[in-house]
Amino acid sequence: MLAGVIAFASLTQPLAAADPLAPTGTWSAYTAGRATTPPMGWNSWNAFDTDIDEAKILGQARRIVDSGLAAKGYRYVNLDDGWWLKRRLSDGRILIRPDRFPSAVTRKGGNSFRPMTDRLHAMGLKAGIYSDLGRNICSQAYATDRVNLPQGTVLEREVGLYGHVEQDIDLFFRDWGFDYLKVDGCGLRAFDAKAERVQSGEFRELKPIIDLNYVGRTDVPQVQGMFAQINNALARTNPDGDWLLSLCIWGSADVRAWGKDYGNVSRTSDDISPSWGRMLANFDSAAKRALYGHPGSWNDPDLLYIGKGDFDADHLTEARSHFSLWAIINAPLIMSLDLRSAPPALMEVLGNTDIIALNQDAAGNQAVLAFDSDDLQVFVKTLASGQKAVAMLNRSTKPIDAVLAARQMRFRDDAEVTLTDLWSRKVTRFSKETKLRILPHETLVFRADGTRILADGLYLSEQPGRVNPAEDGVTRPAADPTIYRSLGWSGTRGAGDRPIYAGWGGAQADSAPYGQLVQIAGRQMSGGIGILANSRLEVRNAGFGRFTATVGVDDSAREKALPVTFQVFADGKLIGTSPPLKYGDAGHDFDLPIAGAAIVELVARAATGDDEALPVAWGDAALRR
Repeated sequence: MLAGVIAFASLTQPLAAADPLAPTGTWSAYTAGRATTPPMGWNSWNAFDTDIDEAKILGQARRIVDSGLAAKGYRYVNLDDGWWLKRRLSDGRILIRPDRFPSAVTRKGGNSFRPMTDRLHAMGLKAGIYSDLGRNICSQAYATDRVNLPQGTVLEREVGLYGHVEQDIDLFFRDWGFDYLKVDGCGLRAFDAKAERVQSGEFRELKPIIDLNYVGRTDVPQVQGMFAQINNALARTNPDGDWLLSLCIWGSADVRAWGKDYGNVSRTSDDISPSWGRMLANFDSAAKRALYGHPGSWNDPDLLYIGKGDFDADHLTEARSHFSLWAIINAPLIMSLDLRSAPPALMEVLGNTDIIALNQDAAGNQAVLAFDSDDLQVFVKTLASGQKAVAMLNRSTKPIDAVLAARQMRFRDDAEVTLTDLWSRKVTRFSKETKLRILPHETLVFRADGTRILADGLYLSEQPGRVNPAEDGVTRPAADPTIYRSLGWSGTRGAGDRPIYAGWGGAQADSAPYGQLVQIAGRQMSGGIGILANSRLEVRNAGFGRFTATVGVDDSAREKALPVTFQVFADGKLIGTSPPLKYGDAGHDFDLPIAGAAIVELVARAATGDDEALPVAWGDAALRR
């Protein structure tokens, strides 16, 4: 374990109470750093792999500014793998490759990225850098050649954060002037004693604590402790809070459940590739995690791969879909193509201000699944204006004639709905429902105006950015079997990709934890929050006066004997309790005053049992005037 790992400071996460279901009256999801909206920018990896240099980086920056993309919100220019020369053993300082970054060689014989970050800042941009939790980095584990890798002795080539967290973060931010840190985890998974590169003596062994394929073989608390130390170092180095921390452990270690508490963006999947199937797999890893993304802490299905393969200028339908889907689920919009030679058609896709506006909407609500099938999905996102954004994704290779209903957007079906297509700008009006043809791999995206069904408030499922599953009841993390499985990195070699991303049974908006509709004792609810028993939800209250819900054990439960008690707290004070409710009992109705409360907490408590078999429902839960 990293030396000196300590718990989070209060500014990053409150200390856990002895009883995790006890109300705290606080919001515990990550709010440190600067990510009130998803970050936008550019990263070097998909464009250049490790073959990066100063001219390439500054060329991207100049193109972002000159093309107008900076004015549209793209601000981060991030170096990925490939920048290290070695770690100097005399003082532990990392050195930069001078042949690739000539401005790093200062007049006094020093070695610093400050001249380059100063130039980026002078353009109105911000600068990002990359490191790893382990001693060594991803390219040292997987690169097929050694051309752009760190040089020197075994110890000099140990350029990861392991054992150097405080020193390296101080160097990155205070000395070199970076604003963004992406932290990978290959060093904690790829350097076991049996690894060929360890047995050859090229690298030292570091016993793995992450297993990408099996969460049960991963030491989750130890990984969390490492990110805790990084957060403490960031807070000490940046007392003004001006940083952005990207967790990049590819959906492993159950991070899809806790990444929201430890960083500004958290990878939900393995690396993306420029294929339609792989894009779907990455998208799926984040698309049903709306309650785990909030202002300050966003789900990250990886970089945009627009510019290559299925998303190049000859595949504009797919490129628009890729961009639209990342935008609607509040994923970071981080480009990764060589912008200096990007075709105008792709620059138009990346510069669509209407789509960008959905991603950057101040409410911070990730879109919620309103219709689901293997071929077609409909996602609905509530905007700060009260309007809705709608994305209709045709995952298949055939055209689909679909119906969009007003009620799927929580609009009344006896009033007019106006749809504005954010790619064609076409405006249509309808009441109740409308028919739409969606081409293969196409995603239709609309901004919608209508008359709300709930005139005096918002359902919690409409505002996932204000709902945090502080405890989601999952006690035995298991892989989510619903995520699309593409051909993967090995093609048809081996047995194919299998479910690996833990998160199955997590909290859901308008769905039970395992995907069924929300239903209590045979009464199907119009929606709500589905979660397991022994859970606690934190809800930010934006001036509403009442909380209403129908609560009970969900009909998808397999545990039918244990009773569940539901409690509601306002700023830590108990304001409502249900009687004990078992499977098959009619729902209990809450209508409780919450005026003036900043945080409402919803607790579902059961005796010790099989929590994974006991889904509960906060049916039609809403904040109302």
